[in-house]
Amino acid sequence: MSRSRDTAQRRAIRQVFEQEDRPLSAAEAHRIAQEICPGLGIATAYRVVNRMVGEGWLSQVVVPGGTTFYELASKAPHHYFLCEACGRLFNTACAPKNVAALSPEGFRVARHDVFLYGRCRYCSYETPHGPAADGV
Repeated sequence: MSRSRDTAQRRAIRQVFEQEDRPLSAAEAHRIAQEICPGLGIATAYRVVNRMVGEGWLSQVVVPGGTTFYELASKAPHHYFLCEACGRLFNTACAPKNVAALSPEGFRVARHDVFLYGRCRYCSYETPHGPAADGV
C-alpha cells in the first residue's frame, strides 16, 4: 500500500478527529478543519477521510437509513446517540448488557450496533424559536 503524504490538509483532518469526542460526518470534519486549514476544499476533505478509512486509521459508522459518520478506528466498541434535531452523532456512555438475549430463540448474534435517537443536550434546551442558539 502506498503511503499518503503528510499535507496540511491531512494534518488538519487528523487533528479534528483527535480533538472531537464523537463521530463526525465528512462534511462536519471539513467544516471544523477549515478553521485549522482555511484553504481546505470539500473534495479534498472527502478524499483524505476515505484514505484514512482505507489505511485503518478511521472507521465508518453507518446510521441505518442515514448518514455515514467516521471515528478513530482505535476506539473501544460502543454505541451511539443520534440527535434528530441537529443530526450530530454522539458516543453513548455505556453499553447494554446481554444484547444477545434480545435475539430470537436459537439465533446466534455475530455483532450488533445500538443507535438511540432523540435530542442531544444542546437541542433539548429549546426556546420558542427553536434550539438554544448557544448550544450548537
